[in-house]
Amino acid sequence: MDYDELTDEELLALESLYCSYGDTVHYLKDPPIFTRGEGVWLYDRSETPYLDFQMWYSAVNFGYRNPEIEAAHQRQMETLPQVASQYLHRTKILLAAALSQETEQRFGQKGRVHFNVGGAQAVEDSIKLVRSQRGGKSLMFAFMGGYHGRTLGATELTSSYRYRRRFGHFANRAHFVPYPYCYRCYYGKQADYTARKEGAEGGESCGFECIRQFSKLFETEYYGVIDKKDDAVEYAAFYIEPVQATGGYVIPPKGYFARLQAVLRQYNILLVDDEIQMGFYRTGRLWAAEHFGITPDIITFAKSLTNGLNPLSGLWAREELINPTAFPPGSTHSTFSSNPLGTAAGLATLDYIRRNDFATTVAAKGVYLLGRLRELQGRYPVIGDVAGLGLAVRVEMTRADGFTPDRALADRIFQAGMKGDIGLGAKFYGLVLDIGGYYKNAFTLAPALTISYEEMDLFVELFEILIRRCQE
Repeated sequence: MDYDELTDEELLALESLYCSYGDTVHYLKDPPIFTRGEGVWLYDRSETPYLDFQMWYSAVNFGYRNPEIEAAHQRQMETLPQVASQYLHRTKILLAAALSQETEQRFGQKGRVHFNVGGAQAVEDSIKLVRSQRGGKSLMFAFMGGYHGRTLGATELTSSYRYRRRFGHFANRAHFVPYPYCYRCYYGKQADYTARKEGAEGGESCGFECIRQFSKLFETEYYGVIDKKDDAVEYAAFYIEPVQATGGYVIPPKGYFARLQAVLRQYNILLVDDEIQMGFYRTGRLWAAEHFGITPDIITFAKSLTNGLNPLSGLWAREELINPTAFPPGSTHSTFSSNPLGTAAGLATLDYIRRNDFATTVAAKGVYLLGRLRELQGRYPVIGDVAGLGLAVRVEMTRADGFTPDRALADRIFQAGMKGDIGLGAKFYGLVLDIGGYYKNAFTLAPALTISYEEMDLFVELFEILIRRCQE
């Protein structure tokens, strides 16, 4: 059989017979088959261009086929493409040193890096690290709307029950705390969100009700958290996303996380910062936590570390938590962790970041994109909320009242974008979007950080066409 000659229909027929349906591609009714990528673009077999505004969930922050990062990966392929992970090689050492030094500069804490192969695996390693440093405690806090992966351990920290319902519990499900989702405040304080968008400091008019409610858990032993005789807490760590990713790119109010960490420090609870989607300048900083005045004890990262070229992940932890005495050899291991191809690509990614002022350009592009989208919001009442930090931008689709979630509209727009038939002038385009959020009605926009202003303008045009086409 000449596989290159198979039609899309023939390939999809094979897929229906032999591919697991356990992944998420099947929320597309008629999935295109992509053949190549370049910059912010994907192309199908007919060479229709698709403007990608999710970039593989931020794995490809620096554009498809980035020549500088690919060149380093290829050089490594020609010299030492693989070696057992218990042995040393140059790029592992240099990448761990670079990440540790960059993190120390930002948070003033010496630490070390431990590598693995995927985001969920990095989270699993962090669970081991937390348990080993807190006497085997297995209970954690995490956020409603949070996503930390789908391995058995990571699903205990991911708030959605649907990721656990078929498989049961691996250990102990986290205690889930409301995230400061001010547009849809869990405590009914939405008015504060309007004030914040108009320039007021977030949280001031509501008195940070969410922090007050969390703090109440520690008032008495009968709330199931603390023994007040000596203030011993049963929970070992709080897993956070500084900006919720799968939860809908929810941006917290200023001051929230600093207040949260003050409570955690009072009771010796570790702060684990999941940067798997928001790290490496998605928000305009190396780590999104830098925006919020906190000092993480542990940071997990993955995805764009290699610009999507290699499944490499890792964690950074403070020295006292991860030094060789505290976390001895063999504490955790993966055959492909710190592999030479991945660490070479990761080192090239950090070099690429150093040569480009993403702190400035991402902030400016984010402001521009938000401005264009808010113009759309003014014309279309079905856009209930637009917000963002850097180039992590959310657009929440609603009924015409500007608040009631409209999942069906969001899905119609998503499906229409993937058809590749958006006519503009003499050309036809596709638009790759991602839907997240608590009600599956929020577009989580994550364009490549290298996107041009012209490409952002084109996105707004294409998105507006889809809104007009898909409204009932």
